[in-house]
Formats: sequence, C-alpha cells, structure tokens
Amino acid sequence: MLTVTVKWQKEVFQKVEIDTSQPAYVFKCQLYDLTGVPPERQKIMVKGGLLKDDADWATLGVKEGQRLMMMGTADEVVKAPEKGTVFMEDLPEEEQVVAVGHTAGLFNLGNTCYMNSTIQCLHSVPELKSALVKYPSERRNDLDHTSHMLTAATRELFNELDKSFKPVAPMQFWMVLRKKYPQFGQLHNGVFMQQDAEECWTQLLYTLSQSLRSPGPSENPENPDTVKALFGIELVSRIHCQESGEESSETESVYSLKCHISQEVNHLHEGLKHGLKSELEKASPSLGRSAIYLKESRINALPRYLTVQFVRFFWKRESNQKAKILRKVDYPLELDVYDFCSDDLRKKLEAPRQTLRDEEGKKLGLKANEKASSSKDSDVKMTDAEGSSNGSGESSKATSEEGDSSDKEPVLTGIYDLVAVLTHKGRSADSGHYVAWVKQENGKWIEYDDDNPIPQREEDITKLSGGGDWHMAYICMYKARAVRM
Repeated sequence: MLTVTVKWQKEVFQKVEIDTSQPAYVFKCQLYDLTGVPPERQKIMVKGGLLKDDADWATLGVKEGQRLMMMGTADEVVKAPEKGTVFMEDLPEEEQVVAVGHTAGLFNLGNTCYMNSTIQCLHSVPELKSALVKYPSERRNDLDHTSHMLTAATRELFNELDKSFKPVAPMQFWMVLRKKYPQFGQLHNGVFMQQDAEECWTQLLYTLSQSLRSPGPSENPENPDTVKALFGIELVSRIHCQESGEESSETESVYSLKCHISQEVNHLHEGLKHGLKSELEKASPSLGRSAIYLKESRINALPRYLTVQFVRFFWKRESNQKAKILRKVDYPLELDVYDFCSDDLRKKLEAPRQTLRDEEGKKLGLKANEKASSSKDSDVKMTDAEGSSNGSGESSKATSEEGDSSDKEPVLTGIYDLVAVLTHKGRSADSGHYVAWVKQENGKWIEYDDDNPIPQREEDITKLSGGGDWHMAYICMYKARAVRM
C-alpha cells in the first residue's frame, strides 16, 4: 500500500492510497470518486509515459509520497432547466429512464462483472434496502467483524446507487468482499480472475442473513430473519431406498431452486421438476452397507422473492475446467409454482389463488357473481408483497388469518412475476461476461452491463434463454404476487 499526492487542475489531493496488489484501473476509479473525471478520460503522468489501466505497480517505480499529475475533464453536472416544462413523453426513451428509473451503473474493477451483476439484481429488492438502512453502524457482539463490514459496505453501495446517475466505483465493497471471501481475490498473471456470479450471490446472501437477523432463535417474532423471509424457500423431502424399503423425511431452507438441464429439458418448469429430485448414496442401517436413496422434495413455504439458478456449469474432466451447457431453456415472465408445492401448502394456496382469479377477472370486466360477493370483494385488495412485512417473515407463509382484512399481511398465491435476470455470455465459468437485466418500478427493463445501463423491451428479456453464444439466463429472480384476504 502506498500513499501519493495527486494534482488535478487547481486542486491537490493529499494522501491518496494506492493498493499495489490491484490493477491501476482501480486507482483511476478512486480518482473518479474524488474528481468526477471518468477513468477513460484520465491522463496520469508516471515514469515512462501515461498510466495504463492494466499497469503493474511493481514495475512503475512509484514511491511513497510521490506527486502525480492528472489531466482530464470531469463529467458535467446536470442542471435543472431555467424555464419551461418538458413533459416525460417528449423525452427520448433513454432520458425517460434516467428521470424515473435507476440508471447508475457500476465500474468494472477488473473481471468484477460477476459482482456488479449480483449487486444490481439484489439492489432491486426494496425490502432488502429497507433492512440495510436500519442496519446499525456498530457491530453486534455475536457477529464477526468481516460480516459486519461486508453488510455495512453493501448498505453504503446501495445508497450510492440510489443517489447517483453516473457510474459508481464499488471499491470499498469489493475490498471487503475479498477480505471476507478470499476466493474472490484470486490472481492469474497479476490480474484478478473471473468468478462465479452464483457463488457471489449465495455468499453475499448468507452474510446478510447473519447480519440482518437479531440474536436469538429466528422463529421468535422478536428476532426476525429478514433474508429468510425475503428469499428463503422451505423444502420438505421424502428420502426413500427402494432396495431396503427404508424411508425418512427432512425439512430444509434454501435460497434458490435449481433448474437442472438435460436433453429432456426445454422449459424452466421441466428443469425445476428435475431439480427437486436427486439420488444420493449413504449408509443403510438395515443393509449394513451403502445404498442408493431417492430424494424427492416439495415446497412447503414460499418466499417473497423466488430465485432460480440454471445449472449450466459442470466440471469437465478432460480439460480440467468448468464447462457450460449452452442448451436453450425457455423461462416465463409469470411463473406458477403450485405444481411443486406440498399437499399442505396447496390447500393453503387455494383461497388466495381464487381471490387472485376473481380480482383479475374483475379487471377484465367479468362480472359473474359480482353482486353476490360485492361486500366481500370490496374488502379484497391486490398487492405485490412489496414493503408488506415488518421483517418477521410472516407474510412469506401462504396462510390466512381472522380479523379485519385491512390489518392483514399479504398472502402469497404461488404465482410470481419476473423482476431480474442475471446472464452469462461465454463458454466457461472462468471467463466470459456477466450482465444484469432488472425491471424498474415503472415496469421498464434496464440492462446493466457494468457502467453502461441500456433500456430494454420486456419482450426481449425472455429471449435470453440460451442456445448459442449470446447472453443466457443463469439466475432468474421472481417477485411474489399476493392478495389481502
């Protein structure tokens, strides 16, 4: 680590830190935060010429306390119009999105597209942002330091994205992520390696689940598990050995469903069906040796945000690396998981699903039985589960309660709407490029290709289904459609 002085125009920045283990591009991102000059416009004088993005600090000979000169023009500050009113519909589409959507991209700090795309998807969850806003600055005694630091860094990065229209350099988050999970700091020939976005997603959610939960049992309403309420899927499984006849059951909580891909799988629904069945080998008490068991799982409790991972990567022994399944697997804008639910959950879903059908029928002008149920219908409200829970997770269970409907938490229906897609382009998990495609609150979609947000049409989102070398869905995030009973 070095500290240098940087002179830019009439300003002098003292004690600017350089992490010599990182590419020079990271240093340029730091200067962007200080000066507003984008990295591509920066001209920094060092021994032998201009500082290049991939320069190796060890060979540059920069010394402690050295004074560096930077040239470049900062981004212009967008000023409010002095007079006249411009209506939204008169603006170009890109400017409309700037006005009503989230458009801050994230700079790539050197093969960090896996991290940027993960952040953009999770940043779109308002309940998660609300929980992070309330996260205290002081660490709990039962929480390790790096988990606290990563959670705080996530909170600060989300806040920067909310306030900025220009790209953000996620340096503090990246440094803490690598400290908490060193695998994300792997180097190859002095360059940070590409990592798996799903692994980043999983590790970050695990950390947040520890930090955003009060001490004590998570089942206690006074100790809510925010992440579990938002993303946790409760599975009940039957484990059966055909050879011995042994049978048992188990319950577990996971943060995603797996879509397994084979020659028979053409659609997400088929892949999920395969993913809920698996074979495992374990010791059989009755046989006195190992035997094959079939594990069949069903969903027993639903989350507000359902995450699906397409299992596209596998280990190829011949080349000793992760290979990718390019097969096309279609996925819908609206996903119904009723077929994957346990019998108990299906029974609980029947009433809210009927309420949902009635409400949607009324929107389409269907008036059958409306008079007979008008008094009841007047108390029924549609909601999308956003901002609906106090964090206890109660709204994630598809159950109904007694009492005034206006005081009720939304009840889930088992029907979900697509709100984010994380894609991968390339043939290997260790290379290629990750991008996030996120639905805004105004219904429009934006493609976040690192620091370059691009408006997209909804009909093009489901075309990211694979079958070639273009971007294909790796993680899909769906939002629950719910009703008040």
